[in-house]
Amino acid sequence: MKDTTILPASVFMAGRIFLLPRARKEQKVEQVELLTEKLKKTKVAVLTDYRGLTVSQMQDLRSRLRGGNVEYRVIKNTLARRAAEAAGVPALESELKGPIAIAFGYDELGVPAKLINEFIRATRLKLEVVGGLVEGRVFNRDQIKQLADLPSREVLLAQLLGTLQSPVAQLVGIMQTPVQQLIGVLNAYKEKVEAA
Repeated sequence: MKDTTILPASVFMAGRIFLLPRARKEQKVEQVELLTEKLKKTKVAVLTDYRGLTVSQMQDLRSRLRGGNVEYRVIKNTLARRAAEAAGVPALESELKGPIAIAFGYDELGVPAKLINEFIRATRLKLEVVGGLVEGRVFNRDQIKQLADLPSREVLLAQLLGTLQSPVAQLVGIMQTPVQQLIGVLNAYKEKVEAA
């Protein structure tokens, strides 16, 4: 005789065991936990209103974002609100209105916003940036747009290095001038002594 014990989330029918879909509540809890982890781990999260994008346009946007190590997900607001609360950023809840997709950036702060702006310019689609989260702080639409305009990390470091080197180079130049003048005076004196 076959064992007809019903396993959790399974059914025994006609000699086979079929897995049943998990309960929706379990799925939602799992999604909230995943989203909470992403919000804690991400350096920047850009919220967009994706209405009007076709499936192929959404796939194009995702592939462009993937190139910059950015993940783009459509998320239900109720789940996003719960995740924001659990991640310790309840202020993000005010930005979660209407259909929202979130671009999670894990490397440079400006990359997600830049890539989204480039996509909007290239396709001329109406993809609206709603707001975002930058290193745990909630940013509004204008602040996210300013973030997109920032130069890359390498450019900022080069500018900082140039700024730091400039005073040092000037100081070295100033210090060398008296030494060169002294050498000039000594050479003139030497020539005078040799001529006499």
